Amino acid sequence: MLNISTITDRARWNDLLRVLPYAHILQSWEWGEFKRVTTGWLPSRLAFERDGQIVAMASVGVRSVGPLKVMYVPKGPALAYDDPALLNAVLDHLQAMARRGGAVWLKFDPDVLAGVGVTGEPDAVDDPTGQAVRQNLQGRGWRFSADQVQFRNTITLDLTRSEDDLLAAMSQNTRRKVRTAEKKGVTVRSGTTADLPLLYDLYQTTGTRDHFLIRPREYYERAWRDFMEAGLAHALIAEFEGKAIAHVILLHFARTCWYFYGASANEERERMPNYLLQWEAMRWAKGQGYAVYDMWGAPDTFDESDSMWGVFEFKRGFRGVVRRHIGAWDYAPYPPLYWGYTQAWPRLLKWLRRGV
Repeated sequence: MLNISTITDRARWNDLLRVLPYAHILQSWEWGEFKRVTTGWLPSRLAFERDGQIVAMASVGVRSVGPLKVMYVPKGPALAYDDPALLNAVLDHLQAMARRGGAVWLKFDPDVLAGVGVTGEPDAVDDPTGQAVRQNLQGRGWRFSADQVQFRNTITLDLTRSEDDLLAAMSQNTRRKVRTAEKKGVTVRSGTTADLPLLYDLYQTTGTRDHFLIRPREYYERAWRDFMEAGLAHALIAEFEGKAIAHVILLHFARTCWYFYGASANEERERMPNYLLQWEAMRWAKGQGYAVYDMWGAPDTFDESDSMWGVFEFKRGFRGVVRRHIGAWDYAPYPPLYWGYTQAWPRLLKWLRRGV
């Protein structure tokens, strides 16, 4: 039997979350606050207690879409997914919460592995816990979501190894480019909140060059400032002759440091600043005591036609482990409403726009 309570204290929430299995930065207090202020997701922070101990936590975002509501548990809940009784009790509560709230859907995408390795390659193996969770969700009527909000796959590196081992494990080409950046005069420094305009300008340059949409300046500066001031973000800036030419912004929580944002100028790219930045990011994370460096994103389909293939090849050169997750799943308390929201309404809008 679980006792369920709502936590309203920032420090208590983060301290309890840090020690749970599958703790993730997107379940942190700061992420819930950031999404509340910028996009209107109201967080409800639930703690599940068994025998006097907190065994699961879920930051559930609730958002109104006209007269309707949707719910989302980003990269959560945090709990031991190899404990079926605990998982079922938490899912029961979340499903009841969605029904009571009249939600169109409840989405979650826990950081649970489906397997490791690139599908189809000899070293690819499935993860039994992830496969069991997926079967459980299917049995409950959850749907694999057509809207995968977060990256489903990623690459991670084990930072408990020595720096020499990390460097030696890289591909020869990647290791050479790390050294090339150093030989060509690239230096790396830590960034501060005073660098926020610079960080955004480089990010905007990258978005324009690589054809991806970015949000307004205020959105990113709010995220980066809030997480830096909370001690959960760190920026590294690569410079050549005193001019910033690239950066990475790391988010870090519990055992993991994530490479969340990266950008580069159009100039001096032949100096390979992005390779040196990744190496310095790993060194910084290791020095701070983090056990895992998550490169945050790999293709959904491991094929050269995937838009992320070039980025994947860059990341793979650091010789981390490809981790495939179970992805985002939707629970629909009222299936006709879910169908109308996800299928009929977008089709109607598309038809109406044809006449505009």
